[in-house]
Amino acid sequence: MSTQELTYIFVGLSFALYIAIAIWSRAKSTSDFYVAGKGVHPIANGMATAADWMSAASFISMAGLIAFMGKDGSVYLMGWTGGYVLLALLLAPYLRKFGQFTVPDFIGTRYYSKAARLVAVVCLIFVSFTYVAGQMRGVGIVFSRFLEVDINTGVIIGMGIVFFYAVLGGMKGITYTQVAQYCVLIFAYLVPAIFISILMTGNPVPQLGFGDTLVDSSTYLLDKLDKVTTELGFLAYTENSKSTIDIFCITAALMFGTAGLPHVIVRFFTVPSVRDARKSAGYALVFIALLYTTAPAVGAFARMNFIDSIQDQQYSNAPAWFKNWESIGLIAWNDKNADGVIHYSAGNAFEDKRPQFIDKEGESGQRLTNNPADNSNKNEIYIDKDIMVLANPEIAKLPGWVIALVAAGGLAAALSTAAGLLLVISSSISHDLLKKTFKPNISEKQELFYARCAAAVAIIIAGLFGIYPPGFVAQVVAFAFGLAAATIFPALLLGIFSKSMNKEGAISGMISGLVFTSSYIVYFKFINPVFDNATYWVGGVSPEGIGFIGMLINFTVAVFISRFYPNPPQEVSKMIELIRQP
Repeated sequence: MSTQELTYIFVGLSFALYIAIAIWSRAKSTSDFYVAGKGVHPIANGMATAADWMSAASFISMAGLIAFMGKDGSVYLMGWTGGYVLLALLLAPYLRKFGQFTVPDFIGTRYYSKAARLVAVVCLIFVSFTYVAGQMRGVGIVFSRFLEVDINTGVIIGMGIVFFYAVLGGMKGITYTQVAQYCVLIFAYLVPAIFISILMTGNPVPQLGFGDTLVDSSTYLLDKLDKVTTELGFLAYTENSKSTIDIFCITAALMFGTAGLPHVIVRFFTVPSVRDARKSAGYALVFIALLYTTAPAVGAFARMNFIDSIQDQQYSNAPAWFKNWESIGLIAWNDKNADGVIHYSAGNAFEDKRPQFIDKEGESGQRLTNNPADNSNKNEIYIDKDIMVLANPEIAKLPGWVIALVAAGGLAAALSTAAGLLLVISSSISHDLLKKTFKPNISEKQELFYARCAAAVAIIIAGLFGIYPPGFVAQVVAFAFGLAAATIFPALLLGIFSKSMNKEGAISGMISGLVFTSSYIVYFKFINPVFDNATYWVGGVSPEGIGFIGMLINFTVAVFISRFYPNPPQEVSKMIELIRQP
């Protein structure tokens, strides 16, 4: 059976499973739709939380960025794992004790203000749509390569699948679908990692193979990778190129942003009790660790295999995986010296980095582009960093069923997080904007209807973001985390641990953090991308790390403004005391 046929079977079976679960667990009430009736077992919620949190950025893009960034890519590992621990220990138990449906629900009640609730909804929508863009992009990439459709068509297919189980099942359907998706994605991530670790180092444990010697050699994998990358003009794999301040800010933005992510926080609302929330947080950490401790090894294996596979190869003899990814526009070869040989080194193959393909072939049969070559270097290869994990089994020449499994895993990772984010958006609109603000007299049936309509609209917008993404998957997700750190996290932290923080301070802080962070990202990524380098960044902080500065601005503004207004009412103080009790 061919790899393509196996891929269709694996993906088809996984989709059938997700749809069947959605039908079985269809939401019949707003409680089912928003928080799965608060009846999810801690282990199931731990798996669902892990799947929700380990998005396309974790599965598809993170190891790819580590592969090409080397040690600089560690910011994603440190930030995301640290953030989850912060969320699980610091915020989740208290928010579960509050016992409502959404994050804006807590902010609106804690800050005794419809305006605070509204600002929280706006911040949440900004964060969630930025985050979901990366997920839909990931879906499109997987579909385009393994199901042989255009990336945009792949995004549309993914929209249809998410629409079905998110709109039909709500949080109840999403939770049990995510349990299945976690099983698929973790199996799909570990199996090829184990295979490749054995082939390269002889060690069946990827985490140990990462620091082991190569097969039939006394040379360590990382030493070989350092030697190869420096010979090609790159910085050594185990060295940093980013400044210390930027590494710190990116890590902090990812960490505090994780603790403020609404789609992860709401997962702890689905269990029966605070005790179960703590248990599910612990289970989720174990489930997450299985992938995150494996990612550095996957990144190193991918970079090594990639270089060995294509360097100084005649294009006519290039491996099948190279031409497969070239055919969908995620790899390009620019034969600068017209010798028909693929040369890979430091630098850009094209002046504007991303290739713009035309409907013509070169002398060697390669796809041609209409953007000029960057002749300041000898590099002839453009490669989209988001493909490395997906292409890794092909590069390593693993069996077809492993390649098919990775395709199903990539889709599971992207769809699980996309569904969680879209549900958060829809519940914020139907519950916080309509039920709690503009239409308080609507019935539960009407609220459920509006929630499903909001989810449908959100899916359409998310698809557009996936078709026109502002960067690589993990980078887009980093922007979302930065926005969450600058807006939602300070409001939650001050809301729980400060009795004196009032609505005026919280609202001012959230608005200032949102305006500053989003303006900085938009300027460098959309208005003036040519200035997106350390020379022009404020204080040497990149757009990926600016959320930390936005968070500090939020805290500063909130505390300063709160001094000029009265303390919160007595009933709010009592609520805080109740939430704080163990």
